[in-house]
Amino acid sequence: MRELFELIACVAEEGESTVLVQGESGTGKELIARAIHDGSPRKAGNFVPVNCAAIPDELLESELFGYVKGAFTGAQQSKIGRVQFADGGTLFLDEIGDMKPSLQAKLLRVLQEREVEQVGAVRPMKVDVRVIAATHQNLEALVAEGRFREDLYYRLAVIPLQAPPLRDRGEDIPLLIDCFIEQFSRRKSDNPTALDPHAMQSLQVYPWPGNVRELENLVQRLVILHRGKKVTLKELPEKYRSQDLPPIASIEPETAVPVAEHAASAVAPPPDPAWGADGLDFNGLISEFEDRLILQAMTRAGGNKKEAARLLNLKRTTLIEKIKKKNLPL
Repeated sequence: MRELFELIACVAEEGESTVLVQGESGTGKELIARAIHDGSPRKAGNFVPVNCAAIPDELLESELFGYVKGAFTGAQQSKIGRVQFADGGTLFLDEIGDMKPSLQAKLLRVLQEREVEQVGAVRPMKVDVRVIAATHQNLEALVAEGRFREDLYYRLAVIPLQAPPLRDRGEDIPLLIDCFIEQFSRRKSDNPTALDPHAMQSLQVYPWPGNVRELENLVQRLVILHRGKKVTLKELPEKYRSQDLPPIASIEPETAVPVAEHAASAVAPPPDPAWGADGLDFNGLISEFEDRLILQAMTRAGGNKKEAARLLNLKRTTLIEKIKKKNLPL
């Protein structure tokens, strides 16, 4: 995700090239597109989203490109399309893989010639618009099947971005849950809802077919139903309860003993070092003992880094950096 954020910042600053965001439904493809727009020189212009799968084929052309008066029965006055409305800004085409071939050709003209032709018009109009497209489908496979224009695909995929599924981001789940709890508790006077370690761990192993959108909806439900209380594993909806979880040490914050006492009782101190003529490797011995403390804390926390960081009185980000730097087998 950090790499993705860096790419978003880089792409946003450039401000012109087309972007193709691919990823499963619910991974936040529109949020990525909005972040690119908001960080770009075009942020003063309109951000215009269009869901190509939600608009019927017979209406999508006039919605995108507009029409002139008398172009068809019922066209009593001219109407600008969303491409023109995005002039100077960003056009976000969601589910681009569902666009029919005839519209793909007209979109290709927008990208190549920077001009749009309204339905019923005899003269094209110049537009200055950045296009960001998104899809949950494999466009390369659609090209191979002849269902998507190859030339349009390469025009769209100048800068490809991939939104990872939530099941591959287990470490992000506690952070996202905390964010959503804060968001949904903001207008309530009760204390924020919380999840006990077993409930949190169960959510971290759930596969999340609906990705971040599904998680957001679940947290909203929990905040409403368990306002200001701690949610246990049995209080989660049944499909989110994992029956195969490693044990977690039940240490409540108010009864937890200092980390130094945990270390003294749970992790044996290193054996007396062998003092040689040149002394000993002080840094190496300290690093080894630190490794053992981290591994012990992770075992107690059932693999939950947030809980392990609490046991060690460290920030979660600090613990993660130590684990990566030391390349610990976790």
